Amino acid sequence: MRIMEDVTEPAYGTELTPAEVVAELDKYIIGQDQAKRAVAVAIRNRYRRSRVPEKLREEIIPKNILMIGPTGVGKTEVARRLARLIKAPFVKVEATKFTEVGYVGRDVVSIIRDLTEVSVRAVKLERMQELSDRLASAAAWRVVDIMQPRPSAAGPMKTPEEIDREKQRSAQLERVRAKLHERVMSGALDDQKVRVSLPENQPKFMQVFSSQGLEELGMNIQEMFSDFGDRPKKEREVTVAEARSYFLQEEVEKEIDQEKVVREAIERVEQTGIVFIDEIDKIAYKEGQQAGPDVSRGGVQRDLLPLVEGSTVITKYGPVKTNHILFIAAGAFSATKPSDLIPEFQGRFPLRVEFDSLSAEDFGRILVEPENALTLQYQELLATDGVQLKFTKAGVKALARLAEKANSMMENIGARRLYTMLEKVLEEISFEAPYASPRSVTIDRKYVESRVGDILAEKDLAEYIL
Repeated sequence: MRIMEDVTEPAYGTELTPAEVVAELDKYIIGQDQAKRAVAVAIRNRYRRSRVPEKLREEIIPKNILMIGPTGVGKTEVARRLARLIKAPFVKVEATKFTEVGYVGRDVVSIIRDLTEVSVRAVKLERMQELSDRLASAAAWRVVDIMQPRPSAAGPMKTPEEIDREKQRSAQLERVRAKLHERVMSGALDDQKVRVSLPENQPKFMQVFSSQGLEELGMNIQEMFSDFGDRPKKEREVTVAEARSYFLQEEVEKEIDQEKVVREAIERVEQTGIVFIDEIDKIAYKEGQQAGPDVSRGGVQRDLLPLVEGSTVITKYGPVKTNHILFIAAGAFSATKPSDLIPEFQGRFPLRVEFDSLSAEDFGRILVEPENALTLQYQELLATDGVQLKFTKAGVKALARLAEKANSMMENIGARRLYTMLEKVLEEISFEAPYASPRSVTIDRKYVESRVGDILAEKDLAEYIL
């Protein structure tokens, strides 16, 4: 049984104020101010909870959020960026991928197992990064031992003169080894080949499946037998860089306290974990429709309830409590409405946030304002082939206007339409870039309209291309 330690310090990253959270989200997401404020307050409440008396702390449950809005308006991006900002364990799942217990498909408890796996990997990676600098020298010495090994000490009795000469040779060898170590550390010998004993590639085994969901525990034949002995090794020729990397990984693995990693990972899941459930509207059903797939939809909601309300899920790392995990559900609710969810499920998502449809002005801002703006991405991509891409204000405005028009003519897919538009506009440039560089290309209104304007004029054609 794992005994939870008292959490006296705020969870990592949650001490940010709501205004600071919103300011960070503004760097990547245009508009949707109401949603940003709602998630910012939810994260701040985690910090507040960590500061209240211990007796009350367990009683304060997270205020889960239901996001309502069409596809492509930023629902998933808000949740994902938030998790990155506070370095919280995060998983995104689609509600439609799960089935009621007893049916063929994934069980909802796999959500928490996936979340725990994400957390364990993140904590382990952090520990590896912390140890890498300190252990890099040890890894380099192991490479030196292969390239310039020390002679064996065994041998017949030697005269004092022979011992003195051996000491001189040994001192000279250590100077050579020290110089070699410096060169290995600097990367000067990275391309040189060495022969190293490395573990043989293990055969890939199929995962174990059963109605109890053993696949969600990550159990497979290889893992089951991995601790019964060292894997056989085979001598291979690799570069110094590859050998150093492998030895560094081995040194780090020796230093990492796996039990401590798991304890911290589970604590992060329980205190700061975020689960984003997309397409929640697809498992809603209107009152009176109790047949066919609607039965399973209601069953999935009922199966999700224990997770959202607070329960203990058994994972391969130990039990994980879900009481204080933040659940964010999202859906378009075009054919259904939030009230079509079962009452118990509705009650566990007290915060409702409605996302606005994106306008042409929003599209224009999305193209140029975020730190990862789409126009910047394409500029950097084509710059690798020597093409200097320039977008004029009129060109950006034309892209935004035509994207809005395409969404109104066809299915509204929000900002995702911009990817399709840009790919079509830059198709010829992208194809010819490796052969016609260096050069400069300006994307103005005329250029944009010449590439997609005629396509939009024919609705049937636009539905296939845009």
